Amino acid sequence: MNASDGPAANYTPLCYSINNPPFMLPPSGAVRFSATFSAVGLTSNLVAFIVLVNSFRKTQSRSRSFFLIFLGGLVVTDFMGLLVTGSIVVSFYVTHFNWRDVDPDCHFCNFMGMSMVFYGLSPLLLGATMAIERFIGINHPFARSTSMPKSRTVSMVLMVWLLAGCIALLPLMGLGSYHMQIPGSWCFFNISSEGSDLVFSLIFSLVGLISIAVSFLLNTVSVVTLIRVCCGQGGSQRRRDHEVEMMVQLILIMLIASISWCPLLVFIAQTVLTGSPLSVKYLLRWLRFATCNQILDPWVYILFRRAVLKKVNPRRDWARGSIMTLYPSFSETVRRFTRSSIGSNLGSAEMEETEKSKATPPSTSKPPPSP
Repeated sequence: MNASDGPAANYTPLCYSINNPPFMLPPSGAVRFSATFSAVGLTSNLVAFIVLVNSFRKTQSRSRSFFLIFLGGLVVTDFMGLLVTGSIVVSFYVTHFNWRDVDPDCHFCNFMGMSMVFYGLSPLLLGATMAIERFIGINHPFARSTSMPKSRTVSMVLMVWLLAGCIALLPLMGLGSYHMQIPGSWCFFNISSEGSDLVFSLIFSLVGLISIAVSFLLNTVSVVTLIRVCCGQGGSQRRRDHEVEMMVQLILIMLIASISWCPLLVFIAQTVLTGSPLSVKYLLRWLRFATCNQILDPWVYILFRRAVLKKVNPRRDWARGSIMTLYPSFSETVRRFTRSSIGSNLGSAEMEETEKSKATPPSTSKPPPSP
């Protein structure tokens, strides 16, 4: 053996510099849990995608078709995230392969780390984009052109994926780094309070938290506006019911994302800002908690639809009744709550019109004589 072979033999790639395989074999229960978790998630998202495609073909509302395109992008993201990351984890648990032998140059580990970041941020960014779209559609309906093509909505979904992909590529450009994580079945960025790892950890955490905050703020304003509109009666009640149905689904998506992702995002930010050592136990706990988002999301589209409600309660006349009329006491309470604000808005509008009419002098110019 040459002396020159010593440094090459002792060289440890960056992704294995903290946790170097091989690791202890995982318990048999971990294999069953990961396989069941991935199978349930993939099946749920596949069923949700079929439901969305059928709804998209039947819908005649332009705003609802835009919303279904966003939901389709979210379903595809969750499905591919479970397929990519789940297949790697289950393969490790089944074959117990050595990462150093399979991936000596960290290409496979970097790919999984990028996948974890991309499929983690994409649903949060899509949720914020959907909240912005619904906010504009409900609060400023004339600001959005009725002739806007559906391809623009698809472009917005692609832009969200591009943004998440650019963030996932940052560690490969020197801002942060991807490392093997315990128990040896997955790779993720290094959560550290030093150098570029600190910056990337904060970027990941803040982008996720800001997306959730934007969703919460805009959805709250949209719901208040919808409640005020739905308290009235008119010929557009059916369209309002579709708006309410979309907002109910969007609120549930936001709640699931907040409950699933906030613990992990706050844990990462707290760890790097305080400089405390990384707790592998809590990292794995909150990561599994966040992964539940990919399983629970599709059931929102599957269950909370008017077609399903008709089957649950077929005696009710869903074609005539409004969603708000399901709870007459709640509707009456909301009507009393919003009556003063609606009246003040109408009164202010009338005063503005009166002032404008007083300020504008009547036209005294005579029309030109006809030739």
